[in-house]
Amino acid sequence: MALEIRQNLRLTQQLIMTQKLQQAIRLLQLNRMELLAEIHQALETNPVLEEQLTEERAPASPEEEAWEAARPQASAEAETEASPSTPAADEASSPLDDWDWEKYLQDQEFSPRLEEYEARELPSYENLNAQKTTLKSHLMWQLSLAGLDPEGQMLGTLIVGNLDADGYLRATVEEIAQEAGVPARRVEEILRVVQGFDPPGVAARDLKECLHLQLAALNLDHPLVAAIIENHLTNLGNRNYHAMARDLKASLEEVVQAAEIIARLDPKPGRRFDAEDPAYITPDVYVYKVGEEYVCVLNEDGLPKLRVNSFYLESLRHPEKLSDSAKSYIQKHLDNALWFIRSIHQRQKTLQRVAESIVRFQRDFLDHGLSHLRPLTLRQVAEDVQMHESTISRVTTGKYMHTPQGVLDMKYFFNSGINLGVGDQIASESVKEKIRQLVQSENPENPLSDQEIADLLRKEDVIIARRTVAKYRGMLGVLPSSKRRRPGLRGKNRATPPS
Repeated sequence: MALEIRQNLRLTQQLIMTQKLQQAIRLLQLNRMELLAEIHQALETNPVLEEQLTEERAPASPEEEAWEAARPQASAEAETEASPSTPAADEASSPLDDWDWEKYLQDQEFSPRLEEYEARELPSYENLNAQKTTLKSHLMWQLSLAGLDPEGQMLGTLIVGNLDADGYLRATVEEIAQEAGVPARRVEEILRVVQGFDPPGVAARDLKECLHLQLAALNLDHPLVAAIIENHLTNLGNRNYHAMARDLKASLEEVVQAAEIIARLDPKPGRRFDAEDPAYITPDVYVYKVGEEYVCVLNEDGLPKLRVNSFYLESLRHPEKLSDSAKSYIQKHLDNALWFIRSIHQRQKTLQRVAESIVRFQRDFLDHGLSHLRPLTLRQVAEDVQMHESTISRVTTGKYMHTPQGVLDMKYFFNSGINLGVGDQIASESVKEKIRQLVQSENPENPLSDQEIADLLRKEDVIIARRTVAKYRGMLGVLPSSKRRRPGLRGKNRATPPS
C-alpha cells in the first residue's frame, strides 16, 4: 500500500468556548457574595462600566429655595462687615498688634496635638474586631499570673507550645527536659501547675489522665468512676455495661450511673477555644407566601446597578475626533461591558426561573415540612424551564434559598426517591427523618436494630433494605444499636412508628 498526501474538504460543526461564553457560564455558578466581588472587580478594570446611582436628590422645598437665593446677599454683607479695609477697622486697632510674637514663639515649646491626630487617623471602634481568645493565649495569661520564677515561666511556655488543638501534650517530659536543659522532675513539677489551669483536663498526656484531672477539678472522689476510667474505657465505648459490672463486682445500675458521670466530662478540653468561626449564609432567593401562592424574589440588596459611561458613548458618536488606538480601546471595553451586563441579567433571569420551578415541584414541602419533600432530579427542572441539566446544576451550586421551612441549600431540594408499596415514591431526606424519629422514640434498654427499623418502615409502605437503613443511619450520625443500648432505665416499651 503506497502512502501519498491528499487534500480533502470537510464541513463540520463544533462548539467553541469563547472568552465571553466562559465568563457567562462562570457567572452562573457564582453565589451572591462572589457575584458582588466580580462586579466590583469589573468596575475597577473596565473604565466604560459605572455604577448607576439609584438615589437622587429630592426637589428643594420653597423655604430651601428662598434660603439659597438669600445666601449670596447675606454672604456679601458678612464679608463687608468683616473686611479689614473698612474705616471702622482702620480706626479700631487690635490689642494684639503690639504683641511680640517672635519672643513668644522662642519661649514656648510646642508639641503636636496627638489627640486630634489620633481621632482623625484611627478607625472607628465599630470597625475594630475583637481578638479571639485561643487556647494558647488563655493558658499563657494564667501562666503569667502563676507566680513562677523565670525558669518555671520558660518551662510552662514550652509545655503550652507543645499542646495540640484538643489540649493534649504531644511532647514527652524527657523531650522538654532535654530541650530546656533541666531535670525531668522539674518539668513534671511545672506540668502539674499547667494541668491545674482552666480548662480542666488541659495538658494531659492521654485520655485517662485528662478524665482524672477533670474529676480532681470537680473534687469528685468516686472509686467506681475512677476504676472504669483506668481499666474499662474500651468497654465503656462499646457500652458493654454487663462486662464492667462483672469485673468490678458492682450492680448494673451503679455502672450505668458511673458511666453517666463520665459522659459529662469533656474528652477534648481545648476544642471550645480553637473552634472555627461560623460561616454566615446570605440567601440568594427569598420565597414568600402571598395569599395562596409562593413568590420568589431575588436578593439584590447591595448589588450595584451597572450602566455604560455616557462620556465614552458620546465620544464614539464623533469618531473623527478620536485616534485609531482610542477608538479601538473604547470599542473593546464597550463590548466587554455590554456583554458583562447582559450576562448578569441572564444569570438573574435563569436563577429566577429555576427557583420558581423548584417551588412548583416542592410546594407540599413548603406547606407541610420535611415529611412532604418530593423526590426531584435536575432533569425534571431542566425540562420544566427548557434548559440543559448542566445549566441547572451550575445555577443551583453554592446558592441558598430562604423558605418558610428555613434557609436551605438549593441542592437540598434535589434528592433520590425510595419506592413505596403503593407505587409512588418518597424522598430520601424524608426517609432519613423517619429513621431519626424512630431512633429518638426507641427504648434505650433495647434499641432498634437496622432490620427492625426496615421492618417498621415497611409497615408504612416504605420499601427499604437493611443496608440502606445502615447507610442513612450513618449519614445521620446515629450509632449502631449495640452502642445505643443504655441498661438500667425502666418504664419504657418497645418503640412504635410515629403516627
